[in-house]
Amino acid sequence: MTTEMSQTLDRGLRVLLALAEAPRGLTASELALQLDVNRTVVYRLIATLEHHSLVRRDARGRHYVGLGVLRIASAVQPLLRDLATPVLRSLAEAVGCTAHLTVADGDEALSLAVVEPTWTDFHVSYRVGTRHPLTAGAAGKAILLRPESGESAYVLTSGELQAGAHGLAAPVLGVEGLRASVGIVTLGGDIDEEVVAPRVVAAAQQVADRLR
Repeated sequence: MTTEMSQTLDRGLRVLLALAEAPRGLTASELALQLDVNRTVVYRLIATLEHHSLVRRDARGRHYVGLGVLRIASAVQPLLRDLATPVLRSLAEAVGCTAHLTVADGDEALSLAVVEPTWTDFHVSYRVGTRHPLTAGAAGKAILLRPESGESAYVLTSGELQAGAHGLAAPVLGVEGLRASVGIVTLGGDIDEEVVAPRVVAAAQQVADRLR
């Protein structure tokens, strides 16, 4: 049996998704053309979304995702942490390194969840909320990976964010709207790729499975 959907809600969500993928904004006419919806309908949708601060309009009449989405996004972060933490804990205990879930926040990588191993005498203390460019460090670079295009399934780095630190991370794939990676970081010498990489890749897949 086909599930009934609200056409109006579906259109409103399509407006938000279209704006999220248009950093330079879209006019009402451009939205109508892109979504194949009458302009009158688009105007009503935009007005409703503006009322809830989910869409904003600049002086040129171009529309963007509004700050109201931040309230929604902030509610998602605890859910991501809760679902990822058991996987990170297993990974940290298995390899004896600090494990983390990192998400893309604009052009930055944001550490959202961190688990340290309990049995090691020495490990990296990695703070939740740490930020760095996506183009630096294993966690950020892994988010940018596209394994389906033939790229590697993980990224290995050394000393990019901190002298003597080694990182290995894999992207969390197949979760719509989420750009994230699972990784480990250590100061205890080079990472044994043959042992650690498959575990990190598997952990990233487990996180993806839990989020679907």
